Amino acid sequence: VDNFPISGIKAHQAFVWASAQVKKAACITNRDLGLIPSEQAKAIIAACDEIIAGKLHDQFVVDVYQAGAGTSHNMNCNEVIANRANELLGHERGQYKPINPNDTVNMSQSTNDFIPTAIRLACLRLSGEFIVKLETMQLAFTNKAIEFDPIIKSGRTHLQDAVPIRFGQEFSGYAQSITRHIGWLRAASNELTEIGLGGTAAGTGLNCHPDYRSKVASNLASLTGFEIKPARNYFEEMQSMAPFVMLSSGLRNLAQDLSRIANDFRLMASGPKTGLAELLLPPRQPGSSIMPGKVNPVMAEMLNMVCFSVFGNDETILWASQAGQLELNVMMPLIAYKLPDSLTILTNAIDVFTRYCVEGLQVDVEKCKRYAESSAAVITALNPIIGYMKAAEVVKRSYAENKTVREILLEEKLIEPHKLDEVLNLIAMTEPGINK
Repeated sequence: VDNFPISGIKAHQAFVWASAQVKKAACITNRDLGLIPSEQAKAIIAACDEIIAGKLHDQFVVDVYQAGAGTSHNMNCNEVIANRANELLGHERGQYKPINPNDTVNMSQSTNDFIPTAIRLACLRLSGEFIVKLETMQLAFTNKAIEFDPIIKSGRTHLQDAVPIRFGQEFSGYAQSITRHIGWLRAASNELTEIGLGGTAAGTGLNCHPDYRSKVASNLASLTGFEIKPARNYFEEMQSMAPFVMLSSGLRNLAQDLSRIANDFRLMASGPKTGLAELLLPPRQPGSSIMPGKVNPVMAEMLNMVCFSVFGNDETILWASQAGQLELNVMMPLIAYKLPDSLTILTNAIDVFTRYCVEGLQVDVEKCKRYAESSAAVITALNPIIGYMKAAEVVKRSYAENKTVREILLEEKLIEPHKLDEVLNLIAMTEPGINK
């Protein structure tokens, strides 16, 4: 503790939970292999169960910026469990008899196989809740796509007027984007189910019973409910942090889409008198300490900031992962800090953004219709009839004389009035078709 008074940030709660699960599985396996007496194993398991239940977390005091590989966290874990187990057996703390942190609690393990396994379990646990919140967001976007489907608005490309689009179509794009990310992130999470526990110090399995690897994976699967399986290659499992990079980059990819959607919300809600003011966001709090009545898009702004933090975490994880050398990556504590952090802040941000923003969205229907009808871009539908060049002339005159495209077309008698009504049908413009 004295060596690393760096940030004041302690291990993530999910990482502490995962650490206790690994120690419990190891103890059960060693007991079943006849390596730990049943009475001692019972006490160790009870101590682990207390940590798993959320107790003793205040005893995990090592800073997230610590010694390489995570030896400090591993020994913190070993010592807490050993002390509590000895207490349960009627002995004093600090004596480490009969249960020793190294010889008993850490039996058949090394920091080098314990830490990456604990990171995997922590991320698997956090990913479960994360995916649930993401699915809720996807459903909210889908519901809004259905609700807003009849509403016409002016499309915008390059932030300039473009052909009409339905609000529901825009939101269907948001929903589909989230659907894709759910599939990608599930696949990335599944890569974490393969563990190298039993590789001990360098992947060789030195000081580990020959049957330990398969049995500890099976026990860990039973304890957690995750589909845990032994590594195909224990050396690769210890050297490479690629599965963590895969999940982190998936979170970054999601974050860039979420940030884009938040930007859209802020732009469409701009105003209310001097902006677009098409989208009406649920008001959450006063927006200014000096301007009365001002309401800001606070949930979208929050989501932007969370996404920016995820970008930074991903960059950190990338650098930590490539820093591995030979048989070990000693930067694992940084990954153990940053990856659960990304999962946690994204989970919470997605939850409140969905509940406090997306689900309560409304649209100013009349304003959207007015924008769409006044846009010169509707003349695009006449390209097949009057040609691109003539249509461009009409648009230029429309801007110059402050008249609508409809007025110019009728003045120049370029199309019969009844045909013009048919061609300039805004709803029809939002579906495939060619006017003749």
